[in-house]
Amino acid sequence: MTASDRNARIAGLLYLLVIIAAPVRLVYIPMRLFVTDDTGATMSNILTHEGLFRLGIFSDLLTGVLMLFLTLAFYRLFAQVDRTLATLTVILGGVLQAAIYFFNVLNDAAVLLIARGPDFLSVFDKPQRDALALLFLKLHGQEIGAAMVLWGLWLVPLALLIFRSPFLPKIFGWGLALNGVAYLAQSITWSVLPQFDNVVTGISAPLQFVEILFMLWLLVFGARRSLRRPPATLPAASI
Repeated sequence: MTASDRNARIAGLLYLLVIIAAPVRLVYIPMRLFVTDDTGATMSNILTHEGLFRLGIFSDLLTGVLMLFLTLAFYRLFAQVDRTLATLTVILGGVLQAAIYFFNVLNDAAVLLIARGPDFLSVFDKPQRDALALLFLKLHGQEIGAAMVLWGLWLVPLALLIFRSPFLPKIFGWGLALNGVAYLAQSITWSVLPQFDNVVTGISAPLQFVEILFMLWLLVFGARRSLRRPPATLPAASI
């Protein structure tokens, strides 16, 4: 196994862990605990299933750390291809994204603190505390909308690195570039044209499977352009 092949498989493993960890707070926790238009029921679910809500906090922390190590693995893989683009991948996909994940955890920590109703919040009645907790839940969601800018931007230098590398299929470069544009479109829609948010999200969502396919390629095949091996060279005939 070559160094490039080993680095590619390490990146694939870290990518797999990100794909497992990130949806816990992003998708699973809201589906299990949040009740639309019923703040009281949502707060009750959070208190009843506090361990599950804390798991969501941990998953955000873990995702931030994993993104940092994932981009460092990509740096090792692509440094000889283009050091500048590899560094940009670490900054946009690792450093800045980790900071956002860590910052966003504060919103969930505030929700949990308010939901448990400590003595110093006794000046607020229950509906007021629930409304305040809902505000922090909404802020968590708004921060995700803003983070989509980085979710999209970091895929652009990664796609360019794939285009320039001799050891990965270039089709993944096209797919990741389109996925990056889709994330940027979602963030722009969230910030400027929220009435079209559901439409843009529905169109963009299928492109996210490109990242899953890319992760599987790295894990299974490593740093190889294709499955085909060059034909064996026949020995020269003796004269």
